[in-house]
Amino acid sequence: MNGLISFITGRKTAWVTLLLGLIFAGLAFGPLKAASTETNPGVGLPATAESVIVDEKLAELPGSDSTAAVIVYASDSEFSEEAITWLQGTFDPMAGMPTGGVNEKFLEFTNAELNGSAFVPPAQISDDGKVAVVTVPLEKSDETEVITDRVAELREIADDGAPAGIDVYVTGPEGFQADIAGVFAGADFTLLLSTVVVVAVLLLITYRSPVLWLIPLLVVGTADGMAGQLARQVANLFGITPDASVTGILSVLVFGAGTNYALLLIARYREELLGIEDRHEAMAKALRGAGPAIIASGGTVTLALLTLSFADLAGNRALGIVCATGVVIAMISALAVLPAALVVFGRGLFWPFVPKFGGVNKSDSGLWAKLGRGVSKKPVAVSVIGVLILGALAAGAGGIQVGLSSSDRFLKTPEAVVGSEVLAEAFPAGSTSPTIVVSNLDKAETVVAAALTVDGVASAEVTASNDSIARIDVILDGAAQSEEANASIIALREVVGNVDGADAAVGGQDAQALEVKEAYAHDQLIVIPLILLLVFLVLVLLLRAIVAPVLLLVTVVASFFASMGAGWFLFVNVFGFPALDLSVFLYSFLFLVALGVDYNIFLVTRAKEEAEHLGTKQGMIKALSSTGGVITSAGILLAAVFAVLGVLPLVALAQIGVIVCIGVLLDTLLVRTVIVPALAFMTKKTFFWPSKKYQD
Repeated sequence: MNGLISFITGRKTAWVTLLLGLIFAGLAFGPLKAASTETNPGVGLPATAESVIVDEKLAELPGSDSTAAVIVYASDSEFSEEAITWLQGTFDPMAGMPTGGVNEKFLEFTNAELNGSAFVPPAQISDDGKVAVVTVPLEKSDETEVITDRVAELREIADDGAPAGIDVYVTGPEGFQADIAGVFAGADFTLLLSTVVVVAVLLLITYRSPVLWLIPLLVVGTADGMAGQLARQVANLFGITPDASVTGILSVLVFGAGTNYALLLIARYREELLGIEDRHEAMAKALRGAGPAIIASGGTVTLALLTLSFADLAGNRALGIVCATGVVIAMISALAVLPAALVVFGRGLFWPFVPKFGGVNKSDSGLWAKLGRGVSKKPVAVSVIGVLILGALAAGAGGIQVGLSSSDRFLKTPEAVVGSEVLAEAFPAGSTSPTIVVSNLDKAETVVAAALTVDGVASAEVTASNDSIARIDVILDGAAQSEEANASIIALREVVGNVDGADAAVGGQDAQALEVKEAYAHDQLIVIPLILLLVFLVLVLLLRAIVAPVLLLVTVVASFFASMGAGWFLFVNVFGFPALDLSVFLYSFLFLVALGVDYNIFLVTRAKEEAEHLGTKQGMIKALSSTGGVITSAGILLAAVFAVLGVLPLVALAQIGVIVCIGVLLDTLLVRTVIVPALAFMTKKTFFWPSKKYQD
């Protein structure tokens, strides 16, 4: 290890290290660059999920390659006779149906035929005469560009010539896919720009230097770009396609973690420059001192992310694999490229506050040293106050509701969501996305009769069949992905499952959403205990102690529940969110526990180092005085970077950003600053038990 550190920080070899870094960056942006994603990733349910089994059976039926766009025409008052004629046309006795209606505007898009000609069913008008709906059958496509272009044309044509006072919306499966793609259009650039601006401003404030902030920003920014390419390649090896929300979290995590590591290393380097004249030797000593903490921190986050490999949902596995790759790249950049870049440019990087050889380390008499000495005088009282604060914040977590409907998942409501809401008020809510039951053909009518007995089922009919199986479309009264719809799906599965010989299975978008909810619950039960176990083991191996890891883990978990309670209070009373998204609890726990432990690692590893010759009490005070400023800066920066997730259009990401922001600030300003030192002062040398080499 010493040889590698000497190579990274050497007078000539530092340049070689930078060159190697540039070569790897060139490979990442060149031959190893990931292809851009042109298809919509699937939901990612396991093959045993009932909705997945239904989709496989549907592939055997005619029309399995079809989807639909739903055109909604709505008026505040009842349609006039002229409007009805424009919408439905006039009845043709020869054809036996209306002709000349608005449905004929979409014949060039449909893949349905009637008597050998393109066909779109005539508009249906609601009972109150205020809403009309046209369902346009379309050929299914997985290419995002095809979907968005097709929906854009449909919207232009649908609105053309509409009578005054009629609003037009394109919704349905096709409309939703296009709008989901649309809300992320340009989001990656917006997120990256916002993150870079936040990091740059906070680095300028931290270092008060016109030059120094550029080095960590360039190193971490390059690491983020490399991670964006290499992480996709790693995910592809596992057959996983990360979506825009995953890559958004990746950028935030790489910038946040990478900048934290940079702040810790630079602070230790500045400190060593005061006592060592040769900057290469100073950096080598700084790397030996800060390196283990950075490796332990990065390793903890990486292992915590990799626990998602055991998740049922492919989206969770994608997040784990992609972000773990990104953290490793950020950690390597901070431990190799950054120190080489810093020593190449010399002490002048710190101008105008250049650390001079023989200078005084002001941290020993600064704010954090005074705080440490103050806490050491009344550690019990301080601990009690800290616990009461966390408990008061956590009390709000008791009323948390989980599960957003499809219409509540966007910060800015897309047209498809508005259209589905208008449609749900005028027709049964499940009209645009029927629940699908597949059964054996000879029992199809029995299954239909059974389905109609279920509360919340508006209608059920056989819509397609082959020689062995039939498709039954079931329209639900409940809004898509609502508790009412979920209850209907559960009851429907029980009822049709009891039809002897039918082999009935229930699928469709609502059933799929219910299974995603159940999969998240399963993933939480598997992943959360694994995260706690791995973090505990890392702390035990790093500190070679038992008491300290237990106390640190307890404080971080308490901080998590406090941040959940505070976040829920804000969501209900400020942002008006009705519930948390399904992913929020798991992802927030993952990031807060893994990243929250980081700051405790930075503090306690330094305390352990100092305690060997100062004793536990003075060692903790010295560690707090030395790391207080940098860890506070790192925490504020990480909190701000996660808050940037709010620029993305999904409520889930905004909720994760707010909760992690609150949690990181609690970890930084309360847990690590006050509670952990107080616990160390209370337990004295027992803090590092079973080691016996430390004194009180």
